[in-house]
Amino acid sequence: QVQLVESGGGSVRPGGSLKLSCAASRYFKSPYCVGWFRRAPGKEREWVARIDSSDSQTYADFVEGRFAISRNSAKNTVYLQIFGLRPEDTAMYYCAAGSGCRWPVTEADFSAWGQGTQVTVST
Repeated sequence: QVQLVESGGGSVRPGGSLKLSCAASRYFKSPYCVGWFRRAPGKEREWVARIDSSDSQTYADFVEGRFAISRNSAKNTVYLQIFGLRPEDTAMYYCAAGSGCRWPVTEADFSAWGQGTQVTVST
């Protein structure tokens, strides 16, 4: 299956911004669903955002307008921009892909997962 590689994470101060990238080894075959998830140490993994073949974007409630998911099909890449980073955003962020988006979001719908990119927000 398609392989995914995340990048763009790092250590930032509260209030800072980051743009994470999810690069795929091949094009995303339509229909598809690409999602971002995150997991903090000691906590369960949670869904953050997703984008489908029609460029429809959906976000978890906690995002509160601070996250933006987008894609560049020519580059086989999906992005996640995060603004106004908070300490509670500290987590490993994962990209995942599946064959079509459904509701509610479940990890079982995503068959390909990346290794993750670390985001650390602290003073």
